Amino acid sequence: MDKRYWVGFNMVKGIGAVRFQALRNHFGDLSIAWQAPVDALQAAGLSPKLAERVTQVRASVDLEKTLAGFAEQGITILTWNDELYPQRLKNIDQPPPVLYVRGTLTSEDSWAVAVVGTRHVSAYGRQVTDELATFLAANGVTVVSGLARGVDAVAHQAALKAGGRTIGVLGCGMDRVYPPEHAQQAAKMMASGALISDYAPGPPPDASNFPPRNRIISGMTMATVVVEAGETSGALITAQCAVDQGREVFAVPGNILAPQSKGTNKLIAQGARPLLSAHDLLDVLNLTRIVQQREVRKALPTDDVESKLLNVLSQDPLHMDEIRNQTGMPIERV
Repeated sequence: MDKRYWVGFNMVKGIGAVRFQALRNHFGDLSIAWQAPVDALQAAGLSPKLAERVTQVRASVDLEKTLAGFAEQGITILTWNDELYPQRLKNIDQPPPVLYVRGTLTSEDSWAVAVVGTRHVSAYGRQVTDELATFLAANGVTVVSGLARGVDAVAHQAALKAGGRTIGVLGCGMDRVYPPEHAQQAAKMMASGALISDYAPGPPPDASNFPPRNRIISGMTMATVVVEAGETSGALITAQCAVDQGREVFAVPGNILAPQSKGTNKLIAQGARPLLSAHDLLDVLNLTRIVQQREVRKALPTDDVESKLLNVLSQDPLHMDEIRNQTGMPIERV
C-alpha cells in the first residue's frame, strides 16, 4: 500500500473519513483517485469546490519529498490498513483515515484510559490526577490525554514518573508542540509512549481542531475520566464523545461551589460513574487481571506461521522433518 496518496488526500481540507471511503469505493485505489481529473472526482461524490481543492494540493505538493521530510522528523504514518493503528479507535464511527505518530504505539496500548480536565486545575484536582495517573501507570494501563495545561499535563507527568506509558493527542500539526512550554515533557513522552495527531505537519492549534482531537482521545481508550471541568470545558466534549462511542465515562466528584467541579458534578447527575477510588476503574473495566491478559496475549500465535507450527505440535516430541511435512513449510522457515 502506498501511503503517499493517503497523506495527499489527508492534506486536503474537507476530506475526512466519509469522503476517504467514498474515494476508495469509487476508484478502488487512492493512487488512481489522486490522479483523477475534476469531473471524475465529482463523480466520486466530491463537490466542485472540493474537487478543485484536490487538484490545487496535487499541483503544489511533492508527496515523495513530503514523506521523506516526515521520516527525517521521526514521524510514522498509520492508516486504517496498518496493524498498529489503534484497534479501539478503528472501531468507532468514522475513525481518522491517517494518524501521524512520533514515538511508539504498541499492542499494550489497547489497555488505555483517558484522563482529562480543565486547564485551570485546583490543588484538589492536581492531587487526584497525580494519584490516578500514577495508579494506572503502575498497573500497566496507558494514560492518554491532550498535552494541554492543567489536568492533561499532570496526568502525563505522573504516568512518566511512575515509569508507565502515556500518549498525547495533539490538536495541531505533528511538527509542533502546543502549548510550547510542554516541549521537554513531549520529548519524554515520545521515549515512553507517543504523540499522535490526525493533522500532518503544518496546521496551527486552531480552536476548531480540538473537538476532533477529543474524539480521538476517547476513541482510543477504554474509558474517559474527567477530573475537573467547568460548565463549558472541552473535557465535557471528550466525555460526550466517549458516550457516543459506547465507552465508559467516570467523573470525579467535587465541591459544588467550585467552578472547576460544575462540569464533573453535572456529568455524574447525567449518569456518569462517580470515581471515588482508582480501584473503581480496574474493577469496572475488568483490568484487575491485566497482567494475566498480557501473558495470554504473548502466548497466542502472532501470525500464520506460528499458527501452523502450534497446530502440529503437542506434548510429544516431533522431528523437524515431520513438522516440515505436516506444515508444508521450508525447513529453514521451520
